[in-house]
Amino acid sequence: MAQSLACLYYHLIFSTKQRAAMIVPAVQPRLYDYIGGIIRNEGGRLLAAGGIQDHVHLLASFRPTSAVSDVLRDVKANSSKWLHETFPTMQSFGWQDGYAAFTVSHSNIEKVCDYILRQEEHHRRLTFQEEFVQFLERHGVEYDLEYIWR
Repeated sequence: MAQSLACLYYHLIFSTKQRAAMIVPAVQPRLYDYIGGIIRNEGGRLLAAGGIQDHVHLLASFRPTSAVSDVLRDVKANSSKWLHETFPTMQSFGWQDGYAAFTVSHSNIEKVCDYILRQEEHHRRLTFQEEFVQFLERHGVEYDLEYIWR
């Protein structure tokens, strides 16, 4: 084959430091726009962003040569810096170490986008911790509860 072709979509989940409720509604859309810009600068595309005050869900595609860990390191570092510089009340904002990344089939993009955009509705029934553990179990990810929330 003369070309290398790829279609890679990721559902990414990460939380604020100690799951503090810091992503207030007035900040949320601007934060998601900023994160989208970071991902575009990395050669990727943000298809959906959502969450509530203590965590974020993203559906994004990256170049095959981009490592998810590198992109998320840049997303977290640059968005945290931007929040500190843009919102004086958010000087203590930080992201929790770590993240979860799940691959998404092209045929499931619409379903995952809908899930991400309806986060407030989902969290009327489930806490972030409950949702996160459900994701890990649904995707067969081995974990130790003792270390997830550190």
